[in-house]
Order: sequence, then C-alpha cells, then structure tokens
Amino acid sequence: MKPARFDYVRAESVEEVLTVLTAEGGEARILAGGQSFMPMLNMRLARPRVVVDIMPVTALADLDERDGEIVVGAGVRQGRLLGSEGLAQRLPLVAQALPHAGHAQTRSRGTVCGSIAHADPSAELPLCLVALAGHVHLRSASRRRRLPAAGFFTGMMTTARTDDELIEAVSFPVSDARTEGTAFREVARRHGDFAIVACAARVSDGGIRLAVGGVAGVPQARDFPGLDGSALDDALNGFAWDLDARDDIHASARYRRELVRRIGRATIEEAWRCRA
Repeated sequence: MKPARFDYVRAESVEEVLTVLTAEGGEARILAGGQSFMPMLNMRLARPRVVVDIMPVTALADLDERDGEIVVGAGVRQGRLLGSEGLAQRLPLVAQALPHAGHAQTRSRGTVCGSIAHADPSAELPLCLVALAGHVHLRSASRRRRLPAAGFFTGMMTTARTDDELIEAVSFPVSDARTEGTAFREVARRHGDFAIVACAARVSDGGIRLAVGGVAGVPQARDFPGLDGSALDDALNGFAWDLDARDDIHASARYRRELVRRIGRATIEEAWRCRA
C-alpha cells in the first residue's frame, strides 16, 4: 500500500519543529527513525496532514551524561546508544535490553525517543525507562516539562504528550554498580519480535524493583522489600494478577501470568548475582 497524501517538512531547527506542531496540532506527526511510523503510514493507520522530519536537527542528536543521568536526544539512534562507551557500566539494564529491540538493521535507524513516543507496551525501551524511573523531556513553543516515565505512558500506544509538544529527550538515571544489580529477560516468538512478556529487575539493599512489559496496556513496575523464597513467590503472584492480563492471538492471560511468576523470579535472581 501507499500512504495517504501529506506535506513533508525537513526541519532545520527545534524552533521550526515547534512552529509546525503549534500550527498543525494533531494533524502533524514527527518522523525520526521511522521504523514503526513508516509502516503505519503505508498501511494508512496514520493519516497526518504534515510529516516533520527531525533528523537534520543537530541540536536533537546529543547523547550526554549530566547531573547523574544519561540524557538521550530525540535524534539519537538505538544503535548509537548501544555502542556508546561505558554503557554496560553506566546503564547496564539498557545494555542488557537493547539487543532484544528489533535487529541490528532496525536499531541502526530507529531512535530511542521514537520507541518511547510509539509507546508499545511490549517494547523494551519503554520498559527500561519505567524500571529505572527515568524521565521524558517535552517541549512546546510555550513551555518545557519533564514527566516521570510512569506518568508519561497512559495506555496502549498513548501518552501524556500533547499535540503541540516534541519529545526533546529522555533521561535514564546512571546505575551505581557498587550498590545495585540489574537484569533483563523476555519471552518472544523469535528474537527481535516484540515480547510476549518482558521483565526488568533492579536490586539493592533497599529492596527489589521489578518492571513488566507485554501484559498490561503500559509497562508497570512494583517495588518489593528484599523478599526470597515463598514470600517472593507470593509477591510475584499478586503482581501477575494485578496486571490484568488478557488473552490474544499470541498468548493466553494464564500463560502471561505464569511467565511473570517464572521469569520475574529468574530475572530478580540474576540481578542479585550481577550485583558487584
């Protein structure tokens, strides 16, 4: 299929992007990596009046560490983040999860912020952002705001971004390998497919944080004290039921709950072993 007719803007500055978003509102869509957006255009699931290409905007291509966070600009591709120096030490969870996000070819084009904007509940990067309690940096012509990941994702492929806002960047808190361990696991039909269930764990002396994707409409996290044995099994069982899993063509709700129990425990145990 071919996309419906639209106007194309090759933006040269953030200000130009914001001008178009202010003028067009919900009729404008951002094009970055395009790995999800272009198929939606071609299948006419998306019918914008204007497509704004942000990749020429150099100000959106920054990948920096500041104030204890890794700040990833809207133009940073997933492959660049995965290949960045020291990622396994500064963001071990992201380093563990990113190889599961599509394939090398899609990561070479797809952007980090594009995955966050698409907000697929089975995607790895939204799950990591929630697990690490990261933030989304939004900008419009009139304001800037910074939202916690848990408040940004509002439903299946829906977010708190307003029509005139650009996701300027996302930020992940730098991990302290001396005090915490992380791990990531997922079950998918094939490597590179979206997860049927994915689990991301962080452990420290303060307790356990487990985030789960692929079950509910948004990735969700829960904090536990330092449980083990049957107490941890009971906590995981309660979390699995609270996620309100549903049957679909890929898996039953029962199977998904069982995966949360099993790979949730395995991911937490691996995170403990990975702790320095």
